[in-house]
Amino acid sequence: MDLGLQGKTVLVTGGSKGIGYAIAELMAAEGCNVIMVARNAADLDKAKAQISAQYPAVKIIAHPADLSTAEATNALAAAFPDIDVLVNNAGAIRAGTLEEVDDALWRSYWDLKVFGYINLTRSFYTLMKARRRGVIINIIGIAGERLPSGYIAGATGNASLIAFTKSMGGASPAHGVRIVGVNPGPVLTEKLLMTLKRNAKDKYGDPERWPDLVKGMPFGRSIKPIEISATVALLASDLSGYTSGEVINIDGGGLFNR
Repeated sequence: MDLGLQGKTVLVTGGSKGIGYAIAELMAAEGCNVIMVARNAADLDKAKAQISAQYPAVKIIAHPADLSTAEATNALAAAFPDIDVLVNNAGAIRAGTLEEVDDALWRSYWDLKVFGYINLTRSFYTLMKARRRGVIINIIGIAGERLPSGYIAGATGNASLIAFTKSMGGASPAHGVRIVGVNPGPVLTEKLLMTLKRNAKDKYGDPERWPDLVKGMPFGRSIKPIEISATVALLASDLSGYTSGEVINIDGGGLFNR
């Protein structure tokens, strides 16, 4: 299926690894020029080289930046004002209960994952609104729907981003802009695979038995990165041109209710 994305410019935050890298790679495969943003310049350069080698016909830009402040997000919008698609993906929040996550740690998590998304949306939405076109896609997380108390900072942060996406995405069509979200469950990134192997070694004495740890998940496995990136590509395209203010759960039909 031709998604009609060829020639579009896509900016992906947290683009050097994991879900962000998978999104950047697929967008390049669709013929998009891709701006990859992350804090670690070395990781970005490596990711850029890998994607550029596969898709030499498109332009890949590696732009290191810490997006935990409004000044940084404004600077990013000033550097790349003409993008067609913004994918907010940067930021990770660790597990912990209310007693385990102190105020300073909570705020540091939210500065990047929650306020980073909000500030970037504000910066780029203003530009997109002026030219009456653009798509903003927020990669959030299923914990914002399932609300596990052992992941309290992440659950409440994700819940706020779900509300933010629905609120903004309900109003944005009046200005020619679409805002949507994706809530992934556990995605088999390199980071998750390392964790699974470590847990398998602790439980079974063999890290290669990690697939045994995910047999209880829907379909007996974790989510593949392509299952997230393909959804993002479809949402970014005009084939989803009437979709805004929605957040799509990709969790195998209610993963955390099982």
